[in-house]
Amino acid sequence: MQQFWDERYASSDYVYGEAPNRFLAEQLPGIPPGKALFPAEGEGRNAAYAASLGWEVDAFDYSQAAQRKATQLFERKGVQVNYTLSSVEAYLFKPHHYNLVFLCYAHLPPQKRTYLHQQAAQALRKGGWILLEGFHKEQLGRSSGGPKKEEMLFSLDQLEKDFGVLDIRELEKRSVHLEEGDYHQGEAAVVRMIARKL
Repeated sequence: MQQFWDERYASSDYVYGEAPNRFLAEQLPGIPPGKALFPAEGEGRNAAYAASLGWEVDAFDYSQAAQRKATQLFERKGVQVNYTLSSVEAYLFKPHHYNLVFLCYAHLPPQKRTYLHQQAAQALRKGGWILLEGFHKEQLGRSSGGPKKEEMLFSLDQLEKDFGVLDIRELEKRSVHLEEGDYHQGEAAVVRMIARKL
């Protein structure tokens, strides 16, 4: 998979665009800036947006091509982001450290998914937030993006179980029209979640 993502990100274009995810852009201005973590951040569009709002941002991805383009994006936008080259399994999550974790289309095989979600929840400070957007299982077969294996797509029950230690304020499946670069285009079945650590 690392080779797959390096090849996808090898283009000079930002394959999911440079603008932040729409859900993040709707939610983040309403949360006071603090420390934020962006796992599997890819080319850096969401981390750059958070940093522009005054957040202290950590991000990681295991694609060298993604890190290179993210670094260029941060320089162009004049923001500071601590971007680490790491896999999910190797990343050293800081417990009780972040005010926000944003999971943006971070689709993984089931065991790795559960691990990432547990680590993300543990990384939150009391009062911290997790925002998540990803493809629902009903996305399978659509051309607007996402994994081609059902086990890597989300269900509401699955996320409710993964994040059961948090206060889930919103968890819903929605039909949205994506316009995020070349690979997220068209009508899509997505899941959105807002959860808080009490």
